[in-house]
Amino acid sequence: MNIYFACSISGGREFESVYQTMVAALGADGHQIPTFGLAQPGVTEEAVLEPHFVYERDTSWIRACDVLVAEVSVPSHGVGYEIAYALGQGKPVLCLALQGRRVSKMLTGNADPLLRVEFYSTVEAGIEMTRDFLSSFNL
Repeated sequence: MNIYFACSISGGREFESVYQTMVAALGADGHQIPTFGLAQPGVTEEAVLEPHFVYERDTSWIRACDVLVAEVSVPSHGVGYEIAYALGQGKPVLCLALQGRRVSKMLTGNADPLLRVEFYSTVEAGIEMTRDFLSSFNL
């Protein structure tokens, strides 16, 4: 499956190791993740890219993906936009956040049937939630 993995870049990188573990597990499961590099150290190199390039690249990746999985423990304008864009494209979206983190009511209050918001206690539990989410689609 082609998965767009969304995570905070300029909003803060305190969950970088979580992002890395999640994309590594999904990649090991055989999924394609065009945003794999955004979970890796050194992603701050994105800062030198032209905004228009990033927008065109990322929205193209979302249009081409089967689903979007977003780690939303760290608030991010970009991730919020990507989630809304994916839903607008009719893509299923899973938002994952560490238990105890505050998540925008724009996500937790959204009744869109394509959107699922889950809270995990460990990274491994988050990966299992993601696998469960993915298994519900015959893509």
